[in-house]
Amino acid sequence: MSIALKEVSETKYWIKLLAATDYLNDSESISILNDCIELEKILVSIIKSSK
Repeated sequence: MSIALKEVSETKYWIKLLAATDYLNDSESISILNDCIELEKILVSIIKSSK
């Protein structure tokens, strides 16, 4: 799960980079970033509860 959490962080970085270079429009990048944030919250919850 910790590897997946690191991957989510990296994905957020790349989505922000794609948005900054206008490869993604604002609505696409916001939607994908929101999904990443939700996934990140789920993974953090799983990691905390498994300890």
